[in-house]
Amino acid sequence: MRLLDLCCRVGGASMGYHRAGFDTIVGWDLEPINDYPFELIVGDITTITPDYLNGFDAVHISPPCQSQTALTKGTNKGREYPNLIPFARELVAAWGGPAVIENVQGSEIRRDLVLCGEMFNLSVIRHRYFEISGFTATAPAHVSHRGRVAGYRHGDWYDGPYFAVYGDGGGKGTIPQWQQAMGIDWTSDRKNLAEAIPPAYTEHIGLQLLDHLEGVAA
Repeated sequence: MRLLDLCCRVGGASMGYHRAGFDTIVGWDLEPINDYPFELIVGDITTITPDYLNGFDAVHISPPCQSQTALTKGTNKGREYPNLIPFARELVAAWGGPAVIENVQGSEIRRDLVLCGEMFNLSVIRHRYFEISGFTATAPAHVSHRGRVAGYRHGDWYDGPYFAVYGDGGGKGTIPQWQQAMGIDWTSDRKNLAEAIPPAYTEHIGLQLLDHLEGVAA
């Protein structure tokens, strides 16, 4: 089974599908990502046509999240960032195969699936939305969070079982702590870690996607 991961960055999503059992993972990103662990194509995803996707069994797309984040809508309001979610939807619809579009909490994609690190016993909360096309997927139970995210808030330190895997502010954790929290051990680049999703998310989705694909093949 072959999966194409568009806007793959360092490959958090790619690794999850690999762990689920996909035989071949191909990533595509606008710039070279030295730590990406699979075959990588560098280019503009808006040049991809539905015919190109016919070489794959499934597609995952993580459009850049900057246009969707609370920071952009608040503190950085007025700055312009590309919104590739409409393009991703049009590409998936024109192709017609099984696909996943992922983005941050609060984004405009459908919340067919909402996943959280607590569902997978990770030391990061990191809610993410998943828009599912061509198959169905369910989420584990969203259990109660065990406490606060560790770090400084308005000059006060708060302890907790989670790390904030973003930014450079006080209390954000060391790189080894971020790696452990995310379940990512193949990169030590802080920016790449901050932009990734935990592989556990797409491993969970990928197992259900493979069940669907194998059922269709049978």
